[in-house]
Amino acid sequence: QVQLVESGGGSVQAGGSLRLSCAASEYTFSSGSMGWFRQSPGNVREGVAAMDYVGTTLYADFVKGRFTISRDNAKNMLYLQMNSLKPEDTAMYYCATGFRGAPGARLDPAYAYWGQGTQVTVSS
Repeated sequence: QVQLVESGGGSVQAGGSLRLSCAASEYTFSSGSMGWFRQSPGNVREGVAAMDYVGTTLYADFVKGRFTISRDNAKNMLYLQMNSLKPEDTAMYYCATGFRGAPGARLDPAYAYWGQGTQVTVSS
């Protein structure tokens, strides 16, 4: 059974940085698409960044230039480097894999496997 475990969340001031990590068991990230999503109370889960199996990346407009998705195939790890954080980035962040949606829609939450999430809180 595929398990995803996120880490690296925390509390930072606006303008700060965090690096989220996602560890996978029983799944090889390099074989499929993976993504980072976030959800804050009262809001829908939204796509933040995604990467396909050849390494092509896709970002939501609200994080372009600030966040970077990457992976380490040797360690089977997925990362999200978040810079210039804003209070509106406050949310629970989730990694996901096993994409089963339409091509080009990798920021839609059409993934089979999800982690439990890691909280990011940005204060002004």
